[in-house]
Amino acid sequence: MKIGILTAGGDCPGINAAIRGVGKTAIVEYGMKVYGISSGFLGLINQEYQELDEHHLSGILTLGGTILGTSREKPFKPDDHRFNKVDKPKLIKKHYKELGLDALVCIGGNGTMKTAYRLYEEGLNIIGIPKTIDNDVWGTEVTFGFDSALWIATDAIDRLHTTANSHKRTMVIEVMGHHAGWLALYSGVAGGGDIVLIPEIAYDENILASYLERRVQNKKPYSIIVVAEGIKRKKHKSAASYISEMIQNKTGLETRETILGYIQRGGSPSPMDRILATRYGAHAVELMSRGEFGKMVAKKGQHTISIPLEEVRGKLRLVPVDHALIKKARYMDVCFGDRK
Repeated sequence: MKIGILTAGGDCPGINAAIRGVGKTAIVEYGMKVYGISSGFLGLINQEYQELDEHHLSGILTLGGTILGTSREKPFKPDDHRFNKVDKPKLIKKHYKELGLDALVCIGGNGTMKTAYRLYEEGLNIIGIPKTIDNDVWGTEVTFGFDSALWIATDAIDRLHTTANSHKRTMVIEVMGHHAGWLALYSGVAGGGDIVLIPEIAYDENILASYLERRVQNKKPYSIIVVAEGIKRKKHKSAASYISEMIQNKTGLETRETILGYIQRGGSPSPMDRILATRYGAHAVELMSRGEFGKMVAKKGQHTISIPLEEVRGKLRLVPVDHALIKKARYMDVCFGDRK
């Protein structure tokens, strides 16, 4: 078999480990030829790819980013067709066949899985591998990239505790998560956050203010607030800036904000992400060797499984409002802004 690998969407720790997992398994175990596609789906549109051998895959397990490069190209987006006057899906199919590919591995998040399914519908043999620090790809218990980002966010919160305590301030830390609050929830609990705000739980500003004032009355001189970037707010500004300004206006407490931003997505993957990405990559090749296409690799319990891409597209894995970790955090007086 001759297979291609591409990485699309935002970068995150563990992508290179997944590329290595696919490539080495394909070459060593199954004797396949492997081609790396540059810059996501753009590589197939512009015919930018090269054959990968074991030498190319050596030493990349611990590297952040992606050796193949990435882009947010969405070939099925109607606006792209009108602007460029190019049928991108048709070009992708044409170049896929000209290269002689038997299958294509698409490593990415929700948007990538949606595009992967559309290409499968067009007749290409596709396998999806889920990655994102937001952990919001439907159908799998966890995506690689999440654990690494969790370590980074938690370390930042740990460091901000000392400054908050020294200056007796309220500190607001914004982490990534447009629609899903997994990173804010886990880092908030792991980092000892007093308030955790996630998109899935609507918060009341007055409840937040009362909670912080009660902490002051109870001789707790500082507070840590962890917010997901996607929480709802009344003004067009960052979540951290909005919450910080609101707290100062309502309570008079000295408040500072920190936005972690792209720091969360960079650097070397954690050991758990290296293992998960490797497992996903190897399993993707097993699926291809059996002719099982149109599927996404996933994790369920201790097992690596696969589910149809058709089930994944257009869905998000959000934090359930009755999640066990939320319940346990409430026992310890962590405020989610919805209860007094």
